[in-house]
Formats: sequence, structure tokens, C-alpha cells
Amino acid sequence: MRGTVSPKFTDFLALANSNIALAKQNNVQFTPTILRQNLDKLGALMSDSPAMSYIADKMLTLPDRTIPVRIYSPAPDKPLPVLLHFHGGGHMCGSVVLYDPICRHLASVAQCVVISVEYRLAPEYPYPAGIDDCEQVLIRYAELLGDVNHQHNVTIIGDSAGGAICTSLSMKSLTDKRINIDQQILIYPSVDYTLNSPSLDSNGTGFLLETTRIKWYFEQYFQSTDLDVIKQASPLFGAMSVKLPKTLIFTAGCDPLRDEGIAYAKALTAAGVDVEHHSFDGMIHAYMLLHDLVKDECMATYQHIAKFMA
Repeated sequence: MRGTVSPKFTDFLALANSNIALAKQNNVQFTPTILRQNLDKLGALMSDSPAMSYIADKMLTLPDRTIPVRIYSPAPDKPLPVLLHFHGGGHMCGSVVLYDPICRHLASVAQCVVISVEYRLAPEYPYPAGIDDCEQVLIRYAELLGDVNHQHNVTIIGDSAGGAICTSLSMKSLTDKRINIDQQILIYPSVDYTLNSPSLDSNGTGFLLETTRIKWYFEQYFQSTDLDVIKQASPLFGAMSVKLPKTLIFTAGCDPLRDEGIAYAKALTAAGVDVEHHSFDGMIHAYMLLHDLVKDECMATYQHIAKFMA
């Protein structure tokens, strides 16, 4: 069923859809540079950026690479919960800089230490490079917090592709004892790389993120057409166990990924996992990056996260 979009997006979507139509008319092809630039433009719609007592850019140093992170704390002397943040962007786009306002809100509203991870992106670094980076930070995050007081439990959070990373790591935690996740927070997550959810058809055009672009993202990410590999990488088809972490999930009614997020929430619940699901029916994919247009919905999302973290 196609979603009914909020009138708050009327002007924004009219312009976006006009630009998409013009690009198709002129046979403009997707490239990593174009899509990264287009996503970065959404930063102009996040003008509300809370002040923060502590922000530091650090590096997690591994034998073969370094992983940049940005750390936020509203009160670095207080032992606050830790929230590990994996940004969205189709595994190809997005950055710590673009998501800076979101991480500031998370730290401020939820009163937690946020570690935002600059993981490697496709196509330069295809699957599973980005997941590997996030896994290393998850295992070794305490090394980055020497000058920040914190609690010794960890929640992971991600939107879209970041949600895919969260759920992939949660799935891996069932068999890898190095990976400890107390809770996961998923915002319009991508959990099914097979592209079979009904909302990919019903919501696949007209709502900013289009199904053709999702398919192209995944082609760059996997650089493979092996359906067994793609299905095995999809958290929706992974092992479901009561041992998976307590989960907070948000879906958007006008999102092509809506139905797979709902299916994942139902599968966790059926396995006995503690799940809290909120649906923002008039919202589109990436609404958290459109804060100035839908401030009430964004702040409601932050408040749900704060309550879940408390």
C-alpha cells in the first residue's frame, strides 16, 4: 500500500521529483560523486545543531588501517551511556560531518556519549569493509574514551544502511563472543538486500529515495550478482534468536524500505526479543536529515530514543 505523505514535504518533494525527472530525461547516470554531493546538500536542512560540552575527532588505529571517529558528550565528567552511531547513505554516501547535527541531538536529548564512525564506503571499499570497521570500533570503543567518563554498556544506532550495519553486527554477535551489544536502535533500516519487499513497489517513486537508486547502491556495495551471497548478508533472513539485543525501530510510511523494517520487527518479536516499534506514517526515508521541514517528528524520534536509553 502506498503511503500518504505529510504536506510538510509538498514543496521539497515537488522540487526533488522535478530534478529526478530532468536527470532521467537527460539520461544522467548515477555516479558515487553525484549521489554523495546530493546527499550532502541535505545538510542545509539541519540548521538546528545543539551546543556540546565535549567534541573530539579521534582515530582507532589497527595494524592495516585507521578508522576515524567523532565523539560527543554533553557532560564528559558524568558516567553516561554509550551510543555507537553508524550513519546512513546506501553504504556509499554520508559522513560524520553530514550527521554531526544528528549526533549532537542524540547526545543532548538522550544524555549519552555518542561515537560516530567514519566507516569505509563502496564502491571503493565494497562489502563487508564498512561492517568490519564498525565491528572493530564496537569491540574496542573503550580505547577511544580515555578522557570521557562513560558507562560500560553499549547501544548501537543506525539509519538506513547504518541500520543494516547494526542488524548485521547483532546477527554476528550470536556466534562471535567478542561482539557485545546491549541494545540496538534502527531508523528506517535496510535489512533485505534481495529487494523483494512490497513497499519497494508501492513507495518506490516520488518519495525522494527511489527503488532504482537502492538497486544501484546495492550493486556498488556487493559488486556481485550472487543471490546466495546477497541473501546471506540480509539480516532479515539471518538467525532470529531471543539472544538478539533489545531493539527500538522506527519506520516511515512513505519509505520504500518500510515493509522490510516492519517484517524485521515482527521476526524479532516472534523470536522473543524485546521490541519497540514506532511508525511515522507521513514521513519519507531520510526524514531525520530533513529536520527543518519536520522538526516535530524528528524531536519525537529523539525523545523515543532518550526514553529507550534511560
